[in-house]
Amino acid sequence: MAEERSHVLSVLVEHKPGVMQRIASLFARRKFNIESITVGVTDHPDIARMTIVTRGDEKILEQITKQMNKLVNVIKVSDLEKDNCVRRELCIVKVNTPDEKHKTQVIQYANVFRANIVDVSPKTTAVELTGDTSKINAFLSMVRGMGIKEIARTGVTAIQRG
Repeated sequence: MAEERSHVLSVLVEHKPGVMQRIASLFARRKFNIESITVGVTDHPDIARMTIVTRGDEKILEQITKQMNKLVNVIKVSDLEKDNCVRRELCIVKVNTPDEKHKTQVIQYANVFRANIVDVSPKTTAVELTGDTSKINAFLSMVRGMGIKEIARTGVTAIQRG
């Protein structure tokens, strides 16, 4: 049986309305799941970069790549191997901090993880954290015991090294 693993795809597309919907529909029709998707314009205003995280074996990855390359608005599809790219994710987490002891503890965790405190209220503290998925998950597991009120995550964005 083929090994299923996570794949990060970098897809250069024409920066036009409906392109993301067409790609998402392709995944849905083939019953492939998108774990995360980020989209942003590149240095060329007519081209956007989509970073798509999906799971599957090499055969599924090959099918996805071939199908995306058939779409008119797709310029290039690349599978970004973990060792040859830089991957980052942004997370903003609102933690329950009803007293000074909890606020101090969250601030200490934020310092250890090189995160930023972006909001403090009488009962919560919001922390902005950037890094790879494992770093964000580690921070979340540290503060989970205090009570997480809300989490907003961007999903992975990535770029080839070199």
